[in-house]
Amino acid sequence: MQRVFPFFVEAALVTIEITVLALILGLAAAALAAAAKMSRSAILRTIGTLYVSLFRGTPCLIQLFVLYFGGPQIGINLEPFAAGVIGLGLNIGAYMAESIRGALVAVDRGQTEAARTIGFSRFQTLRKVVLPQAARLMIRPLGVNTVALLKGSALVSTISVVELTYTAQRFIGSTYKPFEIFGVAALLYMIMVYAVARVVDLLDKRFAIV
Repeated sequence: MQRVFPFFVEAALVTIEITVLALILGLAAAALAAAAKMSRSAILRTIGTLYVSLFRGTPCLIQLFVLYFGGPQIGINLEPFAAGVIGLGLNIGAYMAESIRGALVAVDRGQTEAARTIGFSRFQTLRKVVLPQAARLMIRPLGVNTVALLKGSALVSTISVVELTYTAQRFIGSTYKPFEIFGVAALLYMIMVYAVARVVDLLDKRFAIV
């Protein structure tokens, strides 16, 4: 275990990198999808709904396979790492979109109407009144989604991304100690998930609505 542990730490860093990049992509996709679903345009609402329905209604593993193995058929050739980040990002973005939209809808409409009454534009109302309050409501749901993304990053091992789960599978073949190997991998996942959960707790307490 002393011999393989450094490889596990290196693989865990790759897992963190994948999670962070997919989270950034997911947040961007979620913000656009939430805005589209709340738009006055029927076309944008349809696009947003189709995106959320597609990525929430199909398994993430299938999405990764379509992106990585099916992409070359339509001229899209992605490296395993890039395919993993894009696939996970678009998948988690569909879930985060509903969290963002729900937080925006939860803000009292009376405050929006009051802001418009005193002369705020639609954009100013969103930026100065709605978003600051909605952001507090988003912390916990987005934290849950981030934990799900971190654990779900293990799926990219199926397209040969050398992250924590892939590394564990590789060492089982040479050590024949699946209990110990997967035990170390599980411990590292637990540490990472605990770290994310603590950050979410701190943010939730820091910006709690009194």
